Amino acid sequence: MSGARSRGTIALISAIPLLLGTSPTRGAGDAAKPLQVFAAASLSDAFTELGRMLEQQHAGLRVRFNFAGSQQLVAQLEQGAPADLLASADERWMSYAESHGLVTGEPETFVHNTLVVIVPRANPGRVGKLQDLARGGIKLVLAADAVPAGRYSRTVLRNLARTEGFAVDYATRVQQNVVSEEENVKSVVSKVQLGEADAGLVYQSDVTPAVSRYVRVLPIPRSANVLASYPMALVKDAPAPDAAKAFMELLLSAEGQRILERHGLVPLAANAR
Repeated sequence: MSGARSRGTIALISAIPLLLGTSPTRGAGDAAKPLQVFAAASLSDAFTELGRMLEQQHAGLRVRFNFAGSQQLVAQLEQGAPADLLASADERWMSYAESHGLVTGEPETFVHNTLVVIVPRANPGRVGKLQDLARGGIKLVLAADAVPAGRYSRTVLRNLARTEGFAVDYATRVQQNVVSEEENVKSVVSKVQLGEADAGLVYQSDVTPAVSRYVRVLPIPRSANVLASYPMALVKDAPAPDAAKAFMELLLSAEGQRILERHGLVPLAANAR
């Protein structure tokens, strides 16, 4: 799957005025139709802001979001749920959607993310460094392996086991401490935030100002971390394809990338540096 930007493939049609800051009539393009975006849970804050921006730029347009684990979103599409745009937290589930005819066109990466470890502010498990996650009795919460964040978390643990200062059986010992596997990364954040777990692996973007009041962050060395790729694609037979394409263009725009970065995500330009 190509992550290269191919703006020429995104025909704006009547949604072009949206990007120019003007307001078309209600009857033009998809103005009277709601835009339904299926997006990974880790995108909720950034996409909510971008959705409001799109609505302000396009008179009569309403943007509706369905935030969940990428595997849940794809399952819903398979079951016939109506949607216009799919934004996955990994290429694995986007490839699945492609191979099963759920999306159309070439999926395009629009942003990246990295992982961190979070512990409750009170830190009852006394987790002060990453090595402590392997200590007996630690209650660790991860996203399930089917969830992109869960797959990335397990990759990080294996990477750390090959890093100086960590035991070779580090990943095995840490995973023995897993007490819950969640269906999306926001549930991992919630359990740690509420003190129901001693630690959890989440995206950097999940540590919002509201969350940071309740958790402490343990950074993961760049050499052991992952750079999660987020691809997007138009859903097959989308009811509002013009509005969906305009939202895709907004995500790739300089303004959209700044908003994504402000919400803790890694913009495309940062990965190119």
